[in-house]
Amino acid sequence: MKTIHDTKASLIEAGKQQLRSRLPKANWSVRQQLALTCRILFSYGHESGLAGQITARTGTAGTYYTQQLGYGFDEITTQSLLIVDEDLNVLEGDGMANPANRFHSWIYRARPDVQCIIHTHPLHVSALSMLERPLQVSHMDACMLYDDVAFLAKWPGVPVGNEEGKLISGVLGQKRAAILAHHGLVVAGQSIEEACVLAVQIERAARMQLLAEAVGTIQPIDPALAQEAHDWILQPSRSQATFFYFARQILRRLSEAETVELLAE
Repeated sequence: MKTIHDTKASLIEAGKQQLRSRLPKANWSVRQQLALTCRILFSYGHESGLAGQITARTGTAGTYYTQQLGYGFDEITTQSLLIVDEDLNVLEGDGMANPANRFHSWIYRARPDVQCIIHTHPLHVSALSMLERPLQVSHMDACMLYDDVAFLAKWPGVPVGNEEGKLISGVLGQKRAAILAHHGLVVAGQSIEEACVLAVQIERAARMQLLAEAVGTIQPIDPALAQEAHDWILQPSRSQATFFYFARQILRRLSEAETVELLAE
C-alpha cells in the first residue's frame, strides 16, 4: 500500500479528484431532471396531495420552470412543466403555477447561486415542524446538512404573499435549506441534483431524529468533523451520482412507454 502513510487531508484531496472524474453521470436536460426529481421525491415520502412545488432557473433572467398545478409529483412529466416569470405569469405551457411559488421568486432574487428550489411537506419533517423543533444533525449520513438548515420558528400562514417571500428568503439566508414551523421544508440547491439529494436526506434525517428522541437524548458530534463530512458528502460529483442512482430506481419501475412519456421533450 503506497498510501498507507499518507495523511487524512491528502487522502481526502485525492478522493475528491477521483470523485470529480470517475463517478457515473447522465446527460439529461433541465426538464428531464425536474420530471425525474418529482418522481424521486414522491417515492421518498414527499407526497402531500397537490402541496409543494419545484422550480429551476431556465437560463433567462427572471424566469423559471415549475410544475403545472393540479398534478401530483408522481404524475409530472416533461410535458407538464411550465415556464413562468417572477409574477407567475405562464410564458410556456398550459394551466397555472401554484400561487405559493411567489416565495421562490424572492429566493432567486436574493440568491444568484441557487438554481433549483424544492418545497414539500414530507411526513417526518412536518412532524418535526409541529414540535417547533429545528433539525439536529448527529449522524454521518446527515452531515451534508450540518449548519446548512435554517429554522423558521413562526408560521406565517399560506405563503402566497410577498410578506412570506421576504420572511422565508430572509430566514434561509445563505443556507441550503430551512424547516418551516407547522409547515414543511424548503431547499435551495446549487443544482437540481443537489436540491433533490438534500430534500431526500432532510426527510430521512428528520425521521432519524424523531426515532432517536423517542428513546433518549441525541448527543452532539464534533463540529470540525461534522464540517469535514459536510464538505466531503456535498460535492457536486457525489450529488450527481446519487441523483443518477435515484433516477435509475425510478426508471427500473417504469415500462418503456412510461419512460418515454416521462422524459419526452
